[in-house]
Amino acid sequence: MTATLEKSGSDEKKRGHVPTVGFVSLGCPKALVDSERILTKLRAEGYRVAPDYAGADVVVVNTCGFLDSAKQESLDAIGEAMAENGRVIVTGCFGVEEGRIRESHPGVLAVTGPHQYEQVVEAVHAAVPPVHDPFMDLVPAEGLRLTPRHYAYLKISEGCNNRCSFCIIPQLRGDLVSRPSNHVMTEAERLVKAGVKELLVISQDTSAYGLDLKYAESPWKGRPLPARFQQLCEALGELGAWVRLHYVYPYPHVDNVIPLMAEGKILPYLDIPFQHASPAVLKAMRRPAHQEKTLERLRRWREMCPDLAVRSTFIVGFPGETDEDFEFLLQWLREVELARVGCFRYEPVAGAPANDIAAVVPDEVKEERWHRFMATAKEVSEKRLAGIVGREIDVIVDEVDDEGALGRSQWDAPEIDGSVFLNGDTALKAGDIVKARVTNADDYDLWAERV
Repeated sequence: MTATLEKSGSDEKKRGHVPTVGFVSLGCPKALVDSERILTKLRAEGYRVAPDYAGADVVVVNTCGFLDSAKQESLDAIGEAMAENGRVIVTGCFGVEEGRIRESHPGVLAVTGPHQYEQVVEAVHAAVPPVHDPFMDLVPAEGLRLTPRHYAYLKISEGCNNRCSFCIIPQLRGDLVSRPSNHVMTEAERLVKAGVKELLVISQDTSAYGLDLKYAESPWKGRPLPARFQQLCEALGELGAWVRLHYVYPYPHVDNVIPLMAEGKILPYLDIPFQHASPAVLKAMRRPAHQEKTLERLRRWREMCPDLAVRSTFIVGFPGETDEDFEFLLQWLREVELARVGCFRYEPVAGAPANDIAAVVPDEVKEERWHRFMATAKEVSEKRLAGIVGREIDVIVDEVDDEGALGRSQWDAPEIDGSVFLNGDTALKAGDIVKARVTNADDYDLWAERV
């Protein structure tokens, strides 16, 4: 259960029992931000966050509903919370299927959909009423977070205008709704002032930011700031923190952000969800942007910023994917030399058009293709990392124990990418950014010594 243990003060003892909430947060970083917003609101009202089921008056489970496997994981998490605590509120993307949730767990107290913050808080109020004056116990200005103190996710929009045939995110979260640029910057500045060293920019389609607002300007630091991808990146780059961009589609205007990476204003890192390379499969997927021009665009980006690292995710076994399509993908993967990749076996998502467009790929074929894909990705990664040995790089420290420090390079996002091991270096602390020389590399990780 994702939770933060907080100590009670003597004033709380005088007031009597302080209402406590347990929190289980599943799914993507966007859902994690939703959890943080809900926790921030509850903490402002005097609730404490329980470190376990036993200490919670009520448990909130923020679910994922993107894939059938994710839905099952959500049902399992709800079941565990019901068994361990018995007072459970369900929210998140899977919450749109209230009937299915209540069929499996009829005893849940309430079910809400994604980013329905006020409804969740109202459900908590109904289960465990707040008992204190919020002016006496204020939360930090940056709110409560479920990530370590030195990095934070910064959500810039909700929803998505794309209609990819395998995805039901627009059904779950609606069309694109961008936050005003000054709202984003105010949150980012508060996070940096609170000690955050790395901002991870997220949304469903980051490079479409501001389209729904017609790129409207809002005042920031005495000047108008358009709600536009490039201008937002420029402003974030002035805060003095690492800025990492996730879920960026390779639209032409992304070209304008690459010079900021070359100048060191934002990290030379792009998380681009390519999903496939075969033109036939991409057409069936209804993927946005001009995929046939992607290879040319990546070459141009690397000319502008040689240190650029591109990570991506792919799907194998998509309905109708032929052997030729898959071989095309493997060849493309070798040619484009992505820094980091992940791969999913296609799952039929209820309500997704992809389920009906072509013949299903047998599970054993999906499995074989997945293993071949990962083996190819491993070869590409090993070759790339071998070329970094001997270089001096910046490393952000995530953990320190009696064996040394564990960190990440500018090319590695937390939880999903590789690590940098600083063996024997115990004098560091989480959040430190140090210069180190790479001494060794394997398939996905680096070993380095502080300079």
